Amino acid sequence: MNKAKKYCIIGCHVLWREFSHFAAHSGNIFNFRFLKQGLHCTPDLLRKELQEAIDAVDDEGYDAILIGYGLCSNGIVGITAKKTRLAVMKGHDCITFLLGSKERYKEYFDNHPGTYWYSPGWIDTGTQPGKERYEFTFNEYLERYGEENAQYLMDMDQGWFREYSNAAYVDLGFSDASRYKEYTKDCARWLEWNYDELEGNDGLITDFLSGNWNSEDFLVVEPGQKIIASNDNRIMDVEAASPLEVK
Repeated sequence: MNKAKKYCIIGCHVLWREFSHFAAHSGNIFNFRFLKQGLHCTPDLLRKELQEAIDAVDDEGYDAILIGYGLCSNGIVGITAKKTRLAVMKGHDCITFLLGSKERYKEYFDNHPGTYWYSPGWIDTGTQPGKERYEFTFNEYLERYGEENAQYLMDMDQGWFREYSNAAYVDLGFSDASRYKEYTKDCARWLEWNYDELEGNDGLITDFLSGNWNSEDFLVVEPGQKIIASNDNRIMDVEAASPLEVK
């Protein structure tokens, strides 16, 4: 019988449900540290908070620290650990993890460029584009700035939605999927977007949690190395630190 590995998962709160679910079916031992949703919007802040979280557990004897982020607008570029290996799933963002591979993500994105993604974690941790988000934001602006200014700000706020035309829900086959699907359908109807539903693939997440890290799908970062963007199909790579940086 193989000895269980002890891992610390540091990831976005968007993935708490998926990581918790599949970790419960793994033979390894996990501690979790979830960072608040939305840090990818401010990559420098994501980098700062993620590095602080890694530093806080680097001395605790884990077999590896599992980073539950994709490249996320280069928010994980420069991340390093002094004593513990890091493992990262290769992907631009967390939807890759739900679909099962960066290749599947790219294929769908190329064929449906105006896609906004929905998942249980995204729906639970933030108000997604749709009627609910519109009304919440409008009422917030109304209270602060008055009706005329609120309407102007909403016109500005809603402008970026015009880049999208497709609401895609990724179903990994657990939790109350019907509720999440109906929510996504309601958003799509209100926005006058197409609704699509994709069957998720848990292979990438289960391999991640099991320690089955092939070089095609995962990046293993040895102590002293730093994560860099590869700017190619690999998405990310490592840059070795100089000997003076490793203490």
